[in-house]
Amino acid sequence: MAMMRLRREDPRVVGAFRLHRRLGAGGMGVVYLGSDRRGQRVALKVIRPDLAEDQEFRSRFAREVSAARRIRGGCTARLVAADLDATRPWFATQYVPGPSLHDKVMEEGALSAAETAAIGAALAEGLVAVHEAGVVHRDLKPSNILLSPKGPRIIDFGIAWATGASTLTHVGTAVGSPGFLAPEQVRGQPVTPASDVFSLGATLAYSALGDSPFGQGSSEVMLYRVVHEEPQLRGVPAALAPLLRSCLAKSPTERPSTLQLSLRLKEIAAREARGATQSTASHPRANAPVRAPAPRQPGTRTAPAGSRTRPAQRARRPVDRKLLRQRLVVFITVTLLVALGVAAAQGCQGPL
Repeated sequence: MAMMRLRREDPRVVGAFRLHRRLGAGGMGVVYLGSDRRGQRVALKVIRPDLAEDQEFRSRFAREVSAARRIRGGCTARLVAADLDATRPWFATQYVPGPSLHDKVMEEGALSAAETAAIGAALAEGLVAVHEAGVVHRDLKPSNILLSPKGPRIIDFGIAWATGASTLTHVGTAVGSPGFLAPEQVRGQPVTPASDVFSLGATLAYSALGDSPFGQGSSEVMLYRVVHEEPQLRGVPAALAPLLRSCLAKSPTERPSTLQLSLRLKEIAAREARGATQSTASHPRANAPVRAPAPRQPGTRTAPAGSRTRPAQRARRPVDRKLLRQRLVVFITVTLLVALGVAAAQGCQGPL
């Protein structure tokens, strides 16, 4: 994750945490890298000063903290501390090292079917825990997924809300990221866990394509495509395309559950990984670096095509000293056993 130096207006201490760097900024506030006295690193979000007096934003912020407290699972950043009554409310979660899925794809290109399925399986399993806590994320997208050494983590529950709660937005106003939010969110209809499944499907399509399945354009264009047009999945690996298409169904009832999605993605990840391993094993030299021929020295002859190289001309393989030692031990042991056997057969006796 990219870090930036603190600005003059940034606080240096919040609660029990000393701030070191900026991690990013969003519509609600700024996220900092901080640490406590024990050296535990956290991602600490502070509401912007101009929004701290807005009760609607305070309510949304309180909902984010409540959502983070209720979720138990390895695929989310654990809540460490919070202060909702501060002049500028804040909360701190476990710091997750690693790039976002968005940054990884931007830097390295589309991921393989096996990588995409493995990431998707972990995220779907994480969403099971999120939904069991009665929470819908509502803004699942590549930039809200961090790829840590221990697996992907879902972050930023800034617009998450409890199932059954009333939305803070007006009907017809979409809250989320165009191209990744579900059609029902665009229409202002109630969101459900199936809304997160749609967003996860769009996110995994981005991972496999390197772009949103609804292309690029203004917010209005993207929202229209999400509601009225089918996703463009040409280029998505065949192993993933049918499952992702079902996740991107316009009707929430036609999408798989997060549990079904997790199981299917695990199967695909395992099958694709086995296929890649078998392909490499059957072609062990496929990935071997191609060596350029040595430059021809003056006065030397080039062997005719198809002729065999003489033993003296063949490159010597490096000596495996460990293997030589093992063979020497075996040879000595066998020789001694044979000698003892012959001596026993002949009734050999030592000198008197």
